[in-house]
Amino acid sequence: MTRRTLVFDVGGVIVRWQPLQLIQQYFPQQVPDERSARAAAAAIFQGHAPGDDWADYDLGRIEPDALAERIAARTGYAVQCLRALIAAVPDHIQPMPASVALLERLRAASHRLTLLSNMPVPNAAYIEAHHACFGWFEARVYSGRVGLMKPDRAMFDHALKALALDLEHTLFIDDNAVNVEAARGLGWPALRFDSAAQCETDLRRDGWL
Repeated sequence: MTRRTLVFDVGGVIVRWQPLQLIQQYFPQQVPDERSARAAAAAIFQGHAPGDDWADYDLGRIEPDALAERIAARTGYAVQCLRALIAAVPDHIQPMPASVALLERLRAASHRLTLLSNMPVPNAAYIEAHHACFGWFEARVYSGRVGLMKPDRAMFDHALKALALDLEHTLFIDDNAVNVEAARGLGWPALRFDSAAQCETDLRRDGWL
């Protein structure tokens, strides 16, 4: 019997990603309310479009200090505050208990777990070193290590080989609708993640649990 594989995104699926919280912590004077925090987050993190500062960081094309300098030059925010924010991200992206519990149930069901994430090398190295649940994944593809990024076809084509996937027995799970639709357009079965509870309900409906 062919063993089935689940391909998980990381940020917002396995670990928390709350950029407004980070912005309000490191720029308290500039962001006195949620509206200003959202504007600051959009300026700092951008939209991950090709050529964006944070996209280059995710792709492994720029180091943290250079990233801070580029964002400072573009936004006017203090470079030392940006360095502190970037350095704080790895510890910020803590595993979400409900997602970890779901992963445990999927492991118990003998499914093969893999990762496909847009994540820079420093963040990926940190979570793998500090959180035991990342040892449960048999294969991992991070944008910072391969120089490719979702939703580009090249990233999915690379992952198909690197993760040794048989798409007839695979399900891709991501919280980003653009990534989910891109995967489906390439023939990948895919599921949009909104919460661990919703994801588990859908997995049970489809016979994974």
